Amino acid sequence: MKQKDRKNRLYGAEGFDLYYSQIFGSRWQNLKESLYGENQPAEFNAGAESYFLDTASIRAAVSLPLKGAETVLDMCAAPGGKTIVLASCMEKSAVLLSNERSSERKARLVRSVQNCLPDEIKSRVTVICKDGATLCLSKANRFDRILLDAPCSSERHVLRDLNYLKDWSPSRIKTLAVAQWALLSSAWRMLNGGGYLLYSTCALNPDENDGVIKKLLKKFDDAEVCFPDTVTDVSEFCNSTLPEGEKTAFGTHVLPDACAGAGPLYFSLLHKKDEIPL
Repeated sequence: MKQKDRKNRLYGAEGFDLYYSQIFGSRWQNLKESLYGENQPAEFNAGAESYFLDTASIRAAVSLPLKGAETVLDMCAAPGGKTIVLASCMEKSAVLLSNERSSERKARLVRSVQNCLPDEIKSRVTVICKDGATLCLSKANRFDRILLDAPCSSERHVLRDLNYLKDWSPSRIKTLAVAQWALLSSAWRMLNGGGYLLYSTCALNPDENDGVIKKLLKKFDDAEVCFPDTVTDVSEFCNSTLPEGEKTAFGTHVLPDACAGAGPLYFSLLHKKDEIPL
């Protein structure tokens, strides 16, 4: 924990409350209470065992347009929910590379793929264990579509764990934003021209959400933000209603106090222009 965080009393449970009340104002108390609540996960069945995940996660995954895509990457894929959704919805000629940096979490991802996807689909899914921030160093790694569900503050989990909460400080957010930028810039370099990238987190704070997207838009002239409706129909696999969320400067934020407990989950859809006008 940085000394300035301690000096400004922005640490622990008290600092956490103060920090997020400054972001959300009078809404914070209701939002905080909703984070303690239990969210009923949705059942997603692709033709094998069912996978249960937050409806906000499904909403994010189906916002990545898969039509016409032959190569798809799920960059930080464990425990596997979004991989299951992407694999179920991608075209029959497409292949999916599902990556997870942690070997322990990769094992869980492998189980999800093996148990929850029918043979025809999982034969087109490859699971690897690499650091997403360095995947771009291989010229072989080029994709038409990328989903990056980046590691984040995950405030819902922080609130529920007293050990995490007592050690919380804003310096953790800054550290994570740096790591998220490394992943996003790597993903952008692997995205084919004309392709789409969906960035998501389960963070509440804007520094890990719109803040990271803003940096990408400033760095890369070929990046543009899209605000899609749900682009893929998953009624064949899931009968739950998917939340719409709230528009932000560069994306959509699903917050549990307004979406029947779903989320929090932020996502932003980015399009890579084929050519940059002179």
